[in-house]
Amino acid sequence: MVKLEGFFAVLAIGLMLFAFIDCAMREDLQIKRLPKWGWLLAIIIFPTLGSLAYLVAGRQGALQKRVKKSKPRVIPPDDNPDFLRGL
Repeated sequence: MVKLEGFFAVLAIGLMLFAFIDCAMREDLQIKRLPKWGWLLAIIIFPTLGSLAYLVAGRQGALQKRVKKSKPRVIPPDDNPDFLRGL
């Protein structure tokens, strides 16, 4: 029984760390419903419930991130094949 409780404790700590780091690393535009500081506070005060709430309702999924258009990537001249061909 002690092993099972220990397993759940480690699982809860891992979930809290994952949610906290994920929330801290995301940009403000990728977080829904609350500001970033609100989610971080909820994850710290209510570790299991706050983490699950953030993962379900607080972050945008992978599909929503792909829909956004990203800025064109700037390639330096030494890595740009078109520039190197012109030399």
